[in-house]
Amino acid sequence: MRRLSTLLLAAAMLVAGAGSTYADTRDFLGRWNITGTGADSTAVFWLELSEANGGLTGMFLNRGGSPVKLAAVAVKGNELTFTTAGAGTTPGQSHRATVSGGKLTGQVATRDRTLSWVGVRPPTWPAADANARHTFGTPVTLIDGTSLDAWTAQRPDRPLGWTAVDGALTNGEKANNLVSKQTFKDFRIQAEYKIAPNSNSGIYLRGRYELQVLDDHGKPPESHGHMAIYAWTAPRVNATKPADQWQVMEATIVANKVTVTLNGQRVHDNVTIEAITGGAIDANETEPGPIVLQGDHGKVWYRTVVVTPIVKAAGTDE
Repeated sequence: MRRLSTLLLAAAMLVAGAGSTYADTRDFLGRWNITGTGADSTAVFWLELSEANGGLTGMFLNRGGSPVKLAAVAVKGNELTFTTAGAGTTPGQSHRATVSGGKLTGQVATRDRTLSWVGVRPPTWPAADANARHTFGTPVTLIDGTSLDAWTAQRPDRPLGWTAVDGALTNGEKANNLVSKQTFKDFRIQAEYKIAPNSNSGIYLRGRYELQVLDDHGKPPESHGHMAIYAWTAPRVNATKPADQWQVMEATIVANKVTVTLNGQRVHDNVTIEAITGGAIDANETEPGPIVLQGDHGKVWYRTVVVTPIVKAAGTDE
């Protein structure tokens, strides 16, 4: 009997030990903000995993563009594997990751090397109201049409590609993105700009959330249209003027809430920003961030950009 008890205890310990090498699938579920490590620290991704039809499914934002459905997702042992959808004859990329201490640590093999990354959970935001009666500070003029002094290049290894012409800053072909030297947390931004025919740009709030700038006059509003929160939320009305006409936007962002007007029409009303958008400079969502103006997608002119910081936000629970 003693020998049998010993054997049963040993078996139980073996099973428990083996089980400790297996992750709970639920630990992987939900949303992750992902950042490359080392030399790849500017690589920013977003991942959402969920259960569906007895298996796993997911959406992935691969640095630029829009979140797309994953081609395959699986958890085996303590390892998550997921594969992005391919494009044409180009196959998708396969990521592998493990979870520990609330972090998702993984890597993906690219064409010429392996990129390592770490994912963390998006923040839990306080209640906020972009339309509340906030206390504003001193306006900061980032563009007055005459100077680039307030800006730096997102890619310092490449030419800036912007010049001041006739009272506006305008970009050359495949210009750099402009990144404001000053960072902001909660604020109001006002901008005046015009777009060439069939062109587009983008205004990134905190460098993480793109408000699309697009020549789409007369088209139905959609999640990639003018003043959309890119790929996440369509404007409720398309207030775009025809190409080559000056347009005026204003946005107030508090925590993860934003209200936006375009040419005098409210196109977003205290909406929730779902997540970072493609092209985000980082995933540090609760930190102040710069204004980023997209310069590599087509011809645009910015005549004014003014940011007014909120020094005390009303309607929050902080």
